[in-house]
Amino acid sequence: MIADTKERQKRGETDGLADAQELVFRISCLQILDEHGELLGPEPDLSPEQLTELYGAMLLGRAVDDRLLKLQRQGRVGTFPPSTGQEAVSCGVALAMRPKDWFVGAFRELGGRLMRGEPIENVFLAYNGREEGNWFEGGERVTPLSIIIASHMLHAVGIAYAARLRGEKDTAVVTFVGDGGTSQGDFHEALNFAACWQVPVVFICQNNQWAISLPRSKQTHSRTLAQKAIAFDIPGIQVDGNDALAMYQVARDALERARSGGGPTFIEAVTYRLRMHTTADDPKKYQPEELLQKWEKREPLLRFRKYLEKKNLWNDDKQAELEAAVKQRVDAAVKSFEADTDFRMDEPFDHVYGTKHPRIEQQRAEFLDNFEKDAAEIAARKKEAPDA
Repeated sequence: MIADTKERQKRGETDGLADAQELVFRISCLQILDEHGELLGPEPDLSPEQLTELYGAMLLGRAVDDRLLKLQRQGRVGTFPPSTGQEAVSCGVALAMRPKDWFVGAFRELGGRLMRGEPIENVFLAYNGREEGNWFEGGERVTPLSIIIASHMLHAVGIAYAARLRGEKDTAVVTFVGDGGTSQGDFHEALNFAACWQVPVVFICQNNQWAISLPRSKQTHSRTLAQKAIAFDIPGIQVDGNDALAMYQVARDALERARSGGGPTFIEAVTYRLRMHTTADDPKKYQPEELLQKWEKREPLLRFRKYLEKKNLWNDDKQAELEAAVKQRVDAAVKSFEADTDFRMDEPFDHVYGTKHPRIEQQRAEFLDNFEKDAAEIAARKKEAPDA
């Protein structure tokens, strides 16, 4: 800012109008690790244990995502939104959070949710229509999945406002949204109220380049998404979202600022969605193959492993040991999830509204009718060919 317009307002020298020549805005960008795992700047102060914890969390998130995709293709869970390629965003942020902070996620923060204590089994339950998947002991400050785009950002601002009213000086709120969510009215309302009230909330935009099939270039004319913070007079920064170290650094700084009374921050994490928007979507119809291949070389797990190897913190034996332990955890979660059959097939319809609704009841009846027909058809096939 060349001239301090606020000071001029106080002196009565302006009616609140700022000469376009008086204001200069700048958006900075942070990257610590390049795609080869080489350091480009100072490392954050993390112990070897924290670094390997961060890598393990990203690997676990990837493994659960892989298993979810297989289960969905086999008809064993419902549609879900993969997080593959975006693990560094939520995991880096989660590592920077404290126990009393709130994690107000959308639906593509799997690794971060697991770091906040969400059981793997809950992930399978949630994407199979089981409401139990949205709650777990100790997760009172981890909100449920939010499928309605950007609506939860308003909840995050409200939670941050309530925390301040309660005098929780060591509490901050982190909320996530995709690049498509920045086109929603709720996004702008959330940033506006957060800025006006100066509440302790950190907004993380996962810019994965696609709002379902709409590319980033066709969604907004803004050169960056981070610059949207300028309109609300809050700090905005762009960061390499595939760089777990950079994500940790910017999240830690923003959280410390929030807890100290400095107000909200908006962070644009530039990453890429390596799989479909959801399993009901075919990205091959709109995503150029060469673009996907370009971003696969930049993915977060590969570069972080190279970084750990350069620091002599990782090797092939440790990788094999970790992968075996992760597989064991995921296998056990699947077994536990599928062992529980004591539920009604139409139970998800109970949770659409607080009370029964005619249209929902009609859909329930159609679902049960189709289920009975499918069951009868399967039974007939087995009777005709019992060894098939």
